[in-house]
Amino acid sequence: MKRILLTAMLFMAAAAGPGAAFAQGEEPLVYVIKSGDTLWGISDRFLKDPHYWPDLWSKNPPITNPHFIYPGQKVKVYPDRIVVEGVLPEVPAPESAEAPAQLPVPAAAKSSAAQIAQAAQSKTFTVTGGSGFLMGNEIKPSGRIIATYQNRQMVGDDDIVYTDIGRKQGANVGDRFSIFKNLGPISHPVTNFIMGFKIIPLGALQLSEVEEQGSKALVTKSYIEIEAGSYLMPYRDRKKEVALKASNKDLAGYIIETQTGRMAIAAGDTAFLDLGSSQGLEVGNMLYIVRDIVPDERHVFGSAVKLPVELLGALVVVETGEKTSTALIIKSIDTIYSGDRVELKRNK
Repeated sequence: MKRILLTAMLFMAAAAGPGAAFAQGEEPLVYVIKSGDTLWGISDRFLKDPHYWPDLWSKNPPITNPHFIYPGQKVKVYPDRIVVEGVLPEVPAPESAEAPAQLPVPAAAKSSAAQIAQAAQSKTFTVTGGSGFLMGNEIKPSGRIIATYQNRQMVGDDDIVYTDIGRKQGANVGDRFSIFKNLGPISHPVTNFIMGFKIIPLGALQLSEVEEQGSKALVTKSYIEIEAGSYLMPYRDRKKEVALKASNKDLAGYIIETQTGRMAIAAGDTAFLDLGSSQGLEVGNMLYIVRDIVPDERHVFGSAVKLPVELLGALVVVETGEKTSTALIIKSIDTIYSGDRVELKRNK
């Protein structure tokens, strides 16, 4: 059998660091992959840490898809890492009864898996800031738009609006503010706890006349239509470059909402997480998206069976709050849903 299905647990890197099986500086052990081998088993056998396999995968571009490794492929085993030698052969279409019974992994999935591995290299991602965020109690708006010119229902570029920000709040003519809309509370998919309010950007305005407790302003930029009641916060250019950054602690959480509001998302979409700076999450951290596999109880006898999780993709954190964060999905192997888990475990 020329292709071997690898069903592997994704716990994002070593929960306890790889064991040094050889003395420092010693020549690596060369091992030839045999039928039945998996990245999980190889990591467990040589590094005494089966959870190391995602790191093995991400640092070895020849493994284009973590679900497939090949007999005859060589690996070099070092005290702290495993390196795959050579380039994998193309995966042929099944030609005989010896071919695996499962359907071949689609080419798109193979490509996505390879690119997730590449994303582990030093990369940067450009974000426009148009994805919004979840506003918790730690964030307080500066004020609101309380009226529009001639009480129009919606306004846009170059329209006049009125705010409740004045000299009492330290405002001056020329001050700029970003405009946001509150789409309502977001509850956790597991605990049902309210995690914050979904906030999306609408545009920007500049104060033109300032009174003690209010002001007149001109809308200088609008992404979508603006209405009375919209939030105002000090203006800042939210477009930025986000560089990948290693986490200094293990992380685990959930996708609790999507920027579009759709349940199903994929690469290029934005997700909101139940992890924030209070859990040690930082901008640039990359987490893997996983889903538990739950067997049909009719086919499980005895005690509960813990199965490897399914790898769905990866995301990069682009903004953090105290308890929540905004993340960009950089690659997806399968459809990702609100409520899927995200995890990262460090090498130690």
